[in-house]
Amino acid sequence: MCNDFQKGRIFKTKKLERGIDTIALFLQSTEGGGAMDENDLIYDWNLIQNHFTRDESAHPHPIWFDDETLRDGLQSPSARNPKIEEKIELIDHMENLGIQKVDLGLPGAGPFHVDHIDAMLAHIKENDYHIRPGCAVRTVVGDIEPMVNLQAKHEIPIQASAFLGTSPIRQYTENWTMEKIISTAEKAISFAVDNDIPVMFVTEDTTRSKPEDIKAVYTRALELGADRLCVCDTCGHVTPNGVEQLLRFVQDEVIPDAGFKRRDIEVNWHGHQDRGLGVANNISAYYAGADVIHGTALGVGERAGNAPIDQTLVNLKLMGAIDNDLTSLNEYMRKANEYVEVDLPRNYPVFGQDAFETGTGVHASAVVKAMKKGDDWLADRIYSGVPAQDFGLEQIIRIGHMSGRSNIVFWLEKNGYQPDEKLVNHLFEIAKSQRRLMDDEEVKNEVNSFLES
Repeated sequence: MCNDFQKGRIFKTKKLERGIDTIALFLQSTEGGGAMDENDLIYDWNLIQNHFTRDESAHPHPIWFDDETLRDGLQSPSARNPKIEEKIELIDHMENLGIQKVDLGLPGAGPFHVDHIDAMLAHIKENDYHIRPGCAVRTVVGDIEPMVNLQAKHEIPIQASAFLGTSPIRQYTENWTMEKIISTAEKAISFAVDNDIPVMFVTEDTTRSKPEDIKAVYTRALELGADRLCVCDTCGHVTPNGVEQLLRFVQDEVIPDAGFKRRDIEVNWHGHQDRGLGVANNISAYYAGADVIHGTALGVGERAGNAPIDQTLVNLKLMGAIDNDLTSLNEYMRKANEYVEVDLPRNYPVFGQDAFETGTGVHASAVVKAMKKGDDWLADRIYSGVPAQDFGLEQIIRIGHMSGRSNIVFWLEKNGYQPDEKLVNHLFEIAKSQRRLMDDEEVKNEVNSFLES
């Protein structure tokens, strides 16, 4: 029997147990010439004392994702509302990535928004997409009425994400009582259910709400026919521990005490970034048993933004929790950056320009050596915790003031130049005088100037 520390060496076995297909890679040792198993190259401390297993029989479906980019994301003060053809292209990317749900907008915001939702629904229906559409609505009949017409027109279910604040601070500010909150929810949910609109009841600011209030309003929503609940960290207040405690409370006490089986109720988690914990909280929600995790492309959203769906997908993929093909995720982020005009910082994890670039001599030298072994698996991991190729990207070697000669030799060979010693020395001196990394055009100009002299 192996102990917990030995388990760190057998992460492939763990992934196989989770149903993830992995391919055994064998690397030729440069010193011994024998076969080297990839499991011997990375000791995975993430697996120590990690005994989590998800009992799928206790859930309505495997872990799903709800992309809120085109609704909650557009509440960002910096966001641009994309053209309809741009929104449709973003939905194409979501479908290709295997994202299961999408929030198309807020029909109560007016005819312009209804027209956009109508066009996106038509696109989903015409292409027989698997992604399930939904719309955010206030818990008022007037917001739900357009959905009744849209659902009848397109003949596909459209989830109504009916939201209502429950925290004491919101109740105090609005002069609401729990009786008024429950009465408001009753009217809206009953109207939706009576018109065959699937309802996800959303409690705003759940993470600052009292247990008794959460229990009372969720219980009534379930009794009225809502079969989906959404637990929200509307203000970005909660920590990973708080996520676990709250979701356990909803699943272990609220749902069974209301007379329902856990596997019949879909539990959603919706987080924000105000404390920078959006991704960590999404992962905690997965461990705590959430069925659907919400997020937006590049974390676009109100204030500091929503939890980034891209980083969430990357982490759960690397954890072995999902097996989606994410090689087109980079292209989706590029389009979201262009169409929504949300910033994409150079040092943004995975998809920022700097994420897989290095100009540091020691680091670049190791990456180059890995590349020369002809093994992309090795090159992707020697100085990166994220394998670039899994997400449609690649390792890039740059030249700058911290570069070594190996950087320069590699760059020259890759760009079709002979790494002549004099040229290498010339570029080495030029690089050391730079205050930042040189872009390819700058290096080419220096090379051509030297060759012409």
